[in-house]
Amino acid sequence: MNKDLRRILEKQKYRVVGDHSGVKVCHWLGQRLIHNRSCYKERFYGINSHRCLQMTPAVNDCTQLCLFCWRFQGFGSTLPEVHDDPEEVLEGCLKAHRNLIQGFKGDPRCSPEDFAEAMEPNQVACSLSGEPTLYSHLGELFEACHDRGMTTFLVTNGTRPDVLAELDPLPTQLYVSVVAPDAETHRKLCAPLEASAWDDLMRTLDLLPSLDTRTVIRHTLVAGYNMGNEESYSRLIERADPDFVEAKGYVFVGDSRRRMTLDNMPSHDAVRAFSKRLAGLSGYEVRNEQHSSRVVLLARPGMGSTRIDGK
Repeated sequence: MNKDLRRILEKQKYRVVGDHSGVKVCHWLGQRLIHNRSCYKERFYGINSHRCLQMTPAVNDCTQLCLFCWRFQGFGSTLPEVHDDPEEVLEGCLKAHRNLIQGFKGDPRCSPEDFAEAMEPNQVACSLSGEPTLYSHLGELFEACHDRGMTTFLVTNGTRPDVLAELDPLPTQLYVSVVAPDAETHRKLCAPLEASAWDDLMRTLDLLPSLDTRTVIRHTLVAGYNMGNEESYSRLIERADPDFVEAKGYVFVGDSRRRMTLDNMPSHDAVRAFSKRLAGLSGYEVRNEQHSSRVVLLARPGMGSTRIDGK
């Protein structure tokens, strides 16, 4: 990896693993250890915020340059021709994660029991930055996680449907980002690097009903760009038939501040209003929300517990 890029990432509190992977401690892990406040994924799905490993096998490689993305976008591709071994990626990420959270051990607000649990992650969020489906050993990475008893979440922008169609094993939960109701908005907001990006996303949505895993459509809502037009969003939801839909407000953080303003960050009330209109049009049910994360969860009608363990 370019040494200047590595320096920028480390300044932003990433730890680079191998040639192309990265780890960063999630804000909510610290909140859980110090203040006993949990992220919305714990509230919605029952994962443990303090036991979640936030990582990516493609730290600076993506098929889009989304305006709302928080990552640094000043370098081109850094994925080498031969990708790192998945076992080495996972072990390296675990080692880096444990090193990053050492400071919590000495904080009197962090219980020894919680810290000990945090040192043994049981959930992997493959979502930190970049587009994970560009990593050629993604299925093997998930297999390594599952062999250790860890659940896995994958967040993808949907531009690699062929990868998802062949992915084995699938993650415990698959997120597809649908941040535009139409091709033109997608082009403006996501700045895809490939002309086929919207068509590829549609192919991914068509694929979702056939995948034997939990599926989520994620709408990142950016005021002034992609809010409203709930009818078009509802047609995309009908096409994908996901288990869940998350409507989440854009947050003015990281490198997105070079491209966005505070006015682009919708209030939770605006996210809630969008979600209620979308629920009415799609037939999905509003099931939960978390004000601090500006996010609302919709679920397919008749869906039981939204938690991974089904409880």
